[in-house]
Amino acid sequence: MTSPERHPDATGADAPASGERSGRTPSGPPPAAVPSDLLRPRARSEQVVRLVLFVCALVSIVTTVGIVVVLVRESAGFFAEVSLAEFFGDSQWTPLFDQKHFGIWPLLAGTLLTTLIAVLVALPFGLLAAIYLAEFAPERLRRVLKPALEVLAGIPTVVYGYFALTYVTPALQLVVPGLAGFNALGPGIVMGIMILPIIASLSEDAIYAVPASLREASYALGAGRLRTVFRVVVPSAFSGIGASVILGVSRAIGETMIVAIAAGQQPRLTFDPRVPIETMTAYIVQISLGDTPTGTVEYRTIFAVGLCLFLMTLVLNIAAYRLRKRMLKGGLT
Repeated sequence: MTSPERHPDATGADAPASGERSGRTPSGPPPAAVPSDLLRPRARSEQVVRLVLFVCALVSIVTTVGIVVVLVRESAGFFAEVSLAEFFGDSQWTPLFDQKHFGIWPLLAGTLLTTLIAVLVALPFGLLAAIYLAEFAPERLRRVLKPALEVLAGIPTVVYGYFALTYVTPALQLVVPGLAGFNALGPGIVMGIMILPIIASLSEDAIYAVPASLREASYALGAGRLRTVFRVVVPSAFSGIGASVILGVSRAIGETMIVAIAAGQQPRLTFDPRVPIETMTAYIVQISLGDTPTGTVEYRTIFAVGLCLFLMTLVLNIAAYRLRKRMLKGGLT
C-alpha cells in the first residue's frame, strides 16, 4: 500500500521549513553592529577643543556687550548735559571752543562725503574686476589675480593715509582748481582703493556661485556672452553684490587713519570735496590724544560720536547679513 503523496497547499506553498516548524520566524539581514568608536566616551582632546571654541565665542560676545555698555553709559552722561535737540539740531561742532556747539551734522557730513567718494571709486572698478575674474579670466590667471587683488586689503591704513597726503593730493591739485592741501577728495579716492578688494572679492564669489544652468538657458535663447553676464548673471548675484557694497561702506565709514592724516581736522557742514573736513573717526582720534580732561563734557563727546558711529555700522552690517543670507538661500534679486 502506497503512502499518500504530499501536495502543496492552495497557495502553492510547500510544507513549512524546518526553521518554521521549530517556532523561529524568518527575518531580514541582521542589524549592523554599532561601531565601537561611537560607544566610547569622547576623547579628552575633543572636550578641550570644544571648550576652547566655546570660550572664544564667549569672549567675542562679552567684548561686544562691554563695548555697548561703555558707549551707552558714557553717552548717557553726555546727553545729561547736552540735549538731543542741540545734538541733532545745531549745525556747528565746536566742543573745544569757548562758544561750544554740539551739532553732529558737520562730522556726519564729512563722514558721508568721504564714504560716498570711496564708493564711487570702488564700486565700478570692484564690480568690473569681479565680473572679469568670474566670467572671463582663465582659471590659472584667476588663481593669481584674486590673491594679488586681496593684498590691497592687508596694507596698513596709515600707509594709505600718507599716500593720499603726499602723492594723491598733489597730483589732484594739478587738475582740480582750488583743491586745498587737506581735503575730502584725496582721502576718499584712497579709501575707495582700500575697500576695492572687499567689493571685488565678495562680488566675485557671488557671481561665481550663479548656477551654470542660468547661463546655458540664456545661451539657448540666443543671448551672447556679454548680454548673459549683464542681464542674467549679475542680476542673479545681486544679493551678494549688494552685501559686498554694504560691507565696503561700513569699512569706509569706520576708517580712521586715512582721514585723520589727509582730510584735515576742520568740522564743517559742507559737501565740497575740495576743502578740509573732519570725520567722526578723525574727531575721536583728536580727542583721544590726551589733551582733554577725563570726565568733562568735551571728553564724553567721543562716546556720543562713537555711539552714532556704532549704530550706523550696525545697521549696515545687519543689512549686509540679510542680503548675504538671501543669496545663500538662492534668492535671485
